[in-house]
Amino acid sequence: MTGEEREKWISKNAYYHRSLVKHLKSIVPEGSAVLEIGCGTGYLLEQLRPARGVGIDISNEMIRFARIRRPAQVYYEMNAEHITLDETFDYVIISDTVGSFRDVQMVFHEIHKVFTPQTRLVITSTNFIWRPILNLAETLGLKMPQKRQNWLDISDIISLIHVADFDLIDHYRKMILPKYIPLISYFFNRYIGNLPLINGLGLITCLVARSNRVVRDAANDLSVSVIIPARNEKGNIEALIRRTPKMGRHTELIFVEGNSTDQTWEEIQRLGAHYREFRDIKWVQQDGKGKGDAVRKGYGIASGDILMILDADMTVAPEELPKFFNAIASGKGEYINGSRLVYPMEKQAMRFLNLLGNKFFSLAFSWLLGQNLKDTLCGTKVLSRENYLRLAANRSYFGEFDPFGDFDLIFGSARLKLKFIEIPIRYRARTYGETNISRFKHGWLLLRMTVFALHKIKFN
Repeated sequence: MTGEEREKWISKNAYYHRSLVKHLKSIVPEGSAVLEIGCGTGYLLEQLRPARGVGIDISNEMIRFARIRRPAQVYYEMNAEHITLDETFDYVIISDTVGSFRDVQMVFHEIHKVFTPQTRLVITSTNFIWRPILNLAETLGLKMPQKRQNWLDISDIISLIHVADFDLIDHYRKMILPKYIPLISYFFNRYIGNLPLINGLGLITCLVARSNRVVRDAANDLSVSVIIPARNEKGNIEALIRRTPKMGRHTELIFVEGNSTDQTWEEIQRLGAHYREFRDIKWVQQDGKGKGDAVRKGYGIASGDILMILDADMTVAPEELPKFFNAIASGKGEYINGSRLVYPMEKQAMRFLNLLGNKFFSLAFSWLLGQNLKDTLCGTKVLSRENYLRLAANRSYFGEFDPFGDFDLIFGSARLKLKFIEIPIRYRARTYGETNISRFKHGWLLLRMTVFALHKIKFN
């Protein structure tokens, strides 16, 4: 097949290709460094608008056509089983070509060469329950003819990427109507096709993974910033300073005070000055309102490689933090979330309605994000400074809608396809002050944010 013929098939099935591009754009931000394996004529690579785009293909004809038609990107005639590139990328795309590789496992082993700890592998392939329909479409001249494909379903691809030292982050199916029917295609593909069970009928299988083979910094080389939002927590400040462990090569404590009425700000300044000889302590007052604003304020002055949030109410003990540090420093996870819903709680630590709310949001968000998340509202969250800066740079996709800060980090990390890990912690009753959370007011707000995220993440 020539490049011109392939372009005609892309034009003939424009709705399918536009939909695929739109979905991949929700994963791959514009301006990324992207490698596409099996790039064909370069159509998809060009549509993703990378800052650095490289395409490889075994076909000399396709590479020749791509270089002429789409010279903004770089193209190499290359066998994916023997990659010779001497650079790394943010994203590696294998779209609709995994079924044509002679040795799929060898390809997965080879692509580690171009990975960093932040690189994501994105694979799209055809759901094989569609094979009879697609064969008929080829016979009728409605679909581009293909050579015989490997019999790889989603479970086979998952097995192969695990064998090749990749961690699966997300997998799902999209598109139940690949042909355009006004209004109907939009509604079915955006909403109906993303519902549980029905989703299994989607034409496009999509997987996102990361390499677990790349070398990461040693734990002793990493510094830590512990952000402690504090509003009306005067009685807990000294315990927080004394009990927060030192982690990595250096640990700084950053108190962000938020319009307290009980001299919390004065206590932070007094104890900060008193303990400064023994601990690296910073303190600042937030300009706006809400924990989310406080967290962003603290992150703005943090210098650590690892950013942690510790609630000043001490319902999560400071001594729990090394568990989170070890999980992220070892590379086991990239977004580390505390879970209060595993171990038995102290009496009155969480009211019954709060517990029910957490259970509901746990189920909703595990489905929404494609990764298990038992406790969305635990205040203890950890990610790297590098990933937070990437998250903040893409914050406009969701907007600054979250007064708590929890969902800003959860949604942003999900869009970056970070690996989620939950650490069970023991949730303790308060020993000072009262909660700043209103069950009904904030519960309603959380529900609204869930619906908002549903459209941004699942129904996109």
